[in-house]
Amino acid sequence: MPGSARAISAAALGGLVVVTAYTVALGSNGWLWFGWVVLTLAAVGVMLTSNNST
Repeated sequence: MPGSARAISAAALGGLVVVTAYTVALGSNGWLWFGWVVLTLAAVGVMLTSNNST
């Protein structure tokens, strides 16, 4: 896995931890979950394109 795919995957995982902690502490926020889904889809896209290019 190239560095960019690894970085965005780590950001998606870190984002999940942050959004989950926020939800537990302060209640759900739909925009945070929407942002996390977008970030995760971007991570999947980067991983798919990086696997095809090598």
